[in-house]
Amino acid sequence: MKKTILNVEDLSCGYGRELILHHMDFKVSRGELMCIIGPNGCGKSTLLRTISRILKPHRGQIFVDGKNIARMRHKELAQKIAVVSQTPESTIMTVQEYILLGRLPYFRKYQFLETNNDENIVQKYMELTDALKLRETLMSEISGGERQLASIARALAQEPALLLLDEPTSHLDISHQVQILELIKRLNRELGLTVLMVLHDLNLASEYSTRLLLMSNGSIHKIGRPEEVITYETIEEVYKTVVLVEKNPLSGKPCVFLVTEEDIKEGKTI
Repeated sequence: MKKTILNVEDLSCGYGRELILHHMDFKVSRGELMCIIGPNGCGKSTLLRTISRILKPHRGQIFVDGKNIARMRHKELAQKIAVVSQTPESTIMTVQEYILLGRLPYFRKYQFLETNNDENIVQKYMELTDALKLRETLMSEISGGERQLASIARALAQEPALLLLDEPTSHLDISHQVQILELIKRLNRELGLTVLMVLHDLNLASEYSTRLLLMSNGSIHKIGRPEEVITYETIEEVYKTVVLVEKNPLSGKPCVFLVTEEDIKEGKTI
C-alpha cells in the first residue's frame, strides 16, 4: 500500500465569514497525479490556497507527509510543498536566478549565497524542464510557456514531497499546453513526484491524471479514476450542460464533447 502524502480531513474554509469549501475529506498517495476539476467558482483554487497555507481553515486539518501543516515552520512547509501558479512572475532577473529561489527554504541562518549543491540541483532541474537554454535570459523577455517551465523548475528545486499546480496551462496555446502536461507526466513517472493539479479542461484532466477529484459548490462530488468520474450523467449534473462522453480511440480515456442547442433541436444522435 502506497504511503499517503496528503491527507485532508473535514476541511472547511473561505474568505472572511463566507465559507467556500465544506467538509472536504480526501487523500493523495505517493506518486499519484491527481487533477481537481469542477465549474468556475466551485472552490478549486481556494482548496490549493488552503493546502499551501495561504488561507487558514475554518475547521479541519491538513497533513503532508504525516505532519499537520499548521504546526510546520515556513521553511519546513516550503521543503514539503511547492506551488506553481497560473501566471508566473515576469521579473527582472535571469531564469537561473529565478530558479535558484527554489533553494531558499534550505538556506541556513546567515547564509546569503547558494552552495555548490544548490547549483547542482538547479542545473539538474533546468535540464529536466528544458529551461537550461534560457538560463541567462531575463524572465521578462521569455514567453508565457517558457516562464511556466521556469516556474516548474523553481518548484522542483525545492525538492518537495508534493507539487501543487493551479491551472498551469491557462493562457497557453495548445502546443505549450501539451508541452507542460507531458513534462508533468514525465516528472510524475520518472521521479515518482506526487502532483495535485487544478485543470479547467476536462479532456486534458482525463488524459493526464491517475485520479480525478470533481468539485461542486465547495464540496467533493466524486473522486476516482477518469473513467469513473467522467461520465455524461455526472458531467451533465455538475456542469448543467448536455454532453457526449466517448473513449479516446488512442488512450482509452473518456473524452467530453459538447452538444449544442442546435444539435438538440435537430434531434441529432450518433
